[in-house]
Amino acid sequence: MFVLILVNAALLGIETYSGVAADWHHWLRAAEHTCLAAFTVEILLRMAAHADRPRAFLKDPWNLFDLAVVLCAFLPFLRENSTVLRLLRLARVLRTARFLPQLRVVLVAVARSLPGTLSFLLVGALLLYVYAMVGWVFFGRHDPEHYGSLGRAVLTLFLLMTLDGIGDAVHAGLDISRWSLLYYGSYVLLASFVLVNVLVGVVITSLDEARDMDQDKPPAEPPHTDPPTDDHLSLRRRIDEARRALDALEQELGGSAPDASAGTAAQGRLQV
Repeated sequence: MFVLILVNAALLGIETYSGVAADWHHWLRAAEHTCLAAFTVEILLRMAAHADRPRAFLKDPWNLFDLAVVLCAFLPFLRENSTVLRLLRLARVLRTARFLPQLRVVLVAVARSLPGTLSFLLVGALLLYVYAMVGWVFFGRHDPEHYGSLGRAVLTLFLLMTLDGIGDAVHAGLDISRWSLLYYGSYVLLASFVLVNVLVGVVITSLDEARDMDQDKPPAEPPHTDPPTDDHLSLRRRIDEARRALDALEQELGGSAPDASAGTAAQGRLQV
């Protein structure tokens, strides 16, 4: 299945070349149908394996994801839309996480970091808005190309968050006012260092939590065994008695020379 997923990804890449896609259209369609048939058989077999415990199948989010990806390929209104169908086929590539535990941990970490990421985005949007308004007030008339409106100022500051072109922006600001150095310095300190490090910290924390969750998974339940019957208990008692008789015989043989009476007594205990 891992190989088929990689083949499906390769087919998607090949279809981006119009010349190859036109010359090998029928073969590519046949390969796509073959992959879809294999994925369908695989999900059906997995569902059949969970026939006696369907809740276990539904509790696994990866099973639900695989089932949704396969079922969507058979829906009529989705099959007619080539763009949506390509996106659904692209979603099959994510199924490689089932076979790569480390990738699965990373995806879980990304999902767990979404609440912290949303908080980061809210703080970042507020920071951009405040600095964009300040930039429009001070640089709007002198540099209308970058600060002529609130939208342009936000776009300029968003690009500066990656420190791309910060040198040109600082030199252009110094031509307007020396106070621009304080403006850009404080913005770079807050946006490029503080906020980005906060985001990195959120992701790393989520990654550690995902690893702990993966390591703390409960072990598989041992197979169910029937309670011992009376015959089993009787047999165990006999085995224990035979072991005790052998131990006693070994002690007698080690302590003194064996005689007929000791041998007879040990033999009698063995027969018991």
